[in-house]
Amino acid sequence: MRYLITGGAGFIGSHLCEVLLARGHRVVAIDDLSTGRVENVQHLLPLPHFQFVRETIRNSQVLDRLTSEADVVVHLAAAVGVQLIVDDPVRTIRTNVMGTEAVLEAANRYSCKVLLASTSEVYGKGVRVPFREDDDRLMGATTRSRWSYAESKAIDEFLGLAYHRQFGLPLIVMRFFNTVGPRQTGRYGMVVPRFVRHALAGEPLDVYGDGTQSRCFADVDDVTRAVASLAEHGQAVGQVFNVGATEEITIHDLAKRVIRLTGSTSEIRLVPYDEAYAPGFEDMMRRVPSIDKLAKLIGYRPVHSLDDTLRRVIEWERTAELPNC
Repeated sequence: MRYLITGGAGFIGSHLCEVLLARGHRVVAIDDLSTGRVENVQHLLPLPHFQFVRETIRNSQVLDRLTSEADVVVHLAAAVGVQLIVDDPVRTIRTNVMGTEAVLEAANRYSCKVLLASTSEVYGKGVRVPFREDDDRLMGATTRSRWSYAESKAIDEFLGLAYHRQFGLPLIVMRFFNTVGPRQTGRYGMVVPRFVRHALAGEPLDVYGDGTQSRCFADVDDVTRAVASLAEHGQAVGQVFNVGATEEITIHDLAKRVIRLTGSTSEIRLVPYDEAYAPGFEDMMRRVPSIDKLAKLIGYRPVHSLDDTLRRVIEWERTAELPNC
């Protein structure tokens, strides 16, 4: 099969390229490197079945040509990270909505299967835990730009599913929960690489809010394995799937665990949300997925424990040369 991965030089995208190539597929990665890094796919460039294209998906001519040569499009290109979303909401909305529309139009033109990356953020302030794919959603006010990312990805889902129902486009929606692993940077607010980087440097670990908010962190290897399996499963078309892990931990306890695993002497420092992001910032207190639907269809279960994943990130951070957080 021929795969086109938008955002293919990003954190998840580069790992997915590896998985698909290992399964014998041809892979083209397109990325404008606004948040991705060419170093993430440097080791793949010599491979005969891999191609990297540095370009934005809003270049309609390039996107059209690459889509015409693909069987499956995995659309990962998006504005990511809480910090980026708060700092640049216009870019967030434009990139997510307009980029997705361009991908769907091109894929529909050539009858490509599409795997559309969405996010656990679409559940908003939902209090029914664990989150299930057909749960109602509760969003914050439009005056809080923090929710623009969630709403833009929800529009992506609506649009993608509309293309499926109206035009028969074979489409699958994947709602990623917190995904972590090697190559992820802390530049845009990703908490695990930020904690690890600061712990290794002996610097304070800034925990935003009171630290009681909890998350479930999935290893990128588990996530990309699930994506590859969904792409190959005909019964996944037209459906929405949570993709993540179910081991829940508070952010304060996560900081303590990183300190323990790194052997660091760093202290934990509580930073108010207003100081970390913007006045009136709102967060989700718990974000726990039900992965029953995914498990039933493809037999998915996370292989990596949180400690396993943190050790992988720590080892990678110790050896990698990356820009500062």
